Amino acid sequence: MKQDSTRNIAYTVDCEDYVHVVKFNPFDSGDACSLIAYGGNNYVVIGTCRFQEEDAEVEGMQYKTLRTFHHGIRVDAIAWSPETRLDAIPPQIRFCTAASDRKLRLFTSDLQDKNEFKTFDGHSDYINDLVFAPNEGQEVASVSDDHTCRVWDLEGNEKAHFVLRSPGMSVCWHPEEAFKLMVAEKNGTIRFYDLITQQAILSLECEQTPLMSADWCLKNTLKIGAVAGSDWLIWDITRSSYPQDKRPVHVDRARLFRWSRVNENLFATTGYPGKTTTQLLVHHLGHPQPILTGTAAVGSGLTWHRTLPLCAVGGDHKIFFWVTEM
Repeated sequence: MKQDSTRNIAYTVDCEDYVHVVKFNPFDSGDACSLIAYGGNNYVVIGTCRFQEEDAEVEGMQYKTLRTFHHGIRVDAIAWSPETRLDAIPPQIRFCTAASDRKLRLFTSDLQDKNEFKTFDGHSDYINDLVFAPNEGQEVASVSDDHTCRVWDLEGNEKAHFVLRSPGMSVCWHPEEAFKLMVAEKNGTIRFYDLITQQAILSLECEQTPLMSADWCLKNTLKIGAVAGSDWLIWDITRSSYPQDKRPVHVDRARLFRWSRVNENLFATTGYPGKTTTQLLVHHLGHPQPILTGTAAVGSGLTWHRTLPLCAVGGDHKIFFWVTEM
């Protein structure tokens, strides 16, 4: 692994508009290609990617748009459903969005004639994050500036409602234990909820604010990571409610934190979108310095590939991809 590498962008995809959010499908869709979704000012595009890192017959990267969904309003967050299957007949694409009108929209498509969407109403302020239940995909959880975390069924009925002490910034669902939800609040508290008893079961403290983003490590579910202020912070939830490790990384404030899906020591953070560029840093817990530094013109969103050490950030009429080493 190169110790201090400022690595240039490996691949780019051209888009018709500014990309506010980008999300690889974290679930196996039954196809060799990876699904990716990105959202702009009034649409969501679903496409497939294949990289030379996984297929020797591909030169660089192959990208193909499967479908563009008219959204009518700016897309702020996207979550994939585990029910999305490209190997079904007909195929099924299902995802949910959060938009600037404080509504969630659930889209279901067979990529042919069937294109449906439902609107979920209930949040009274900006929605910051959302996630599907990872096993069955029959519920969606969302967090908002209205100081609530809500859990919905696929008809848009509210199944659970947690009152928070500050804006909810991130929500993650435990990959194996389907009744455990993690909610990160702007005031620096991360709480875990039991969806059966609808009670908080554990909390972690940053001791600094604002917490902007947190993520649950799927390769080791005892690890939680977050960015607050200009630092990244890592917890081992068996050891303490305070971070075991933290480091200042972004001069101007950190914005997003995402664990790699293939290595429990690998994660990425982004800085606040500045006037010109956003900094992407890829970190490895075994190394004192970031192992990769990238910049994107006014970037937004951050997502890791399901099976490769490769991450993507949206930007102005482009998606940027960086490949790192394990």
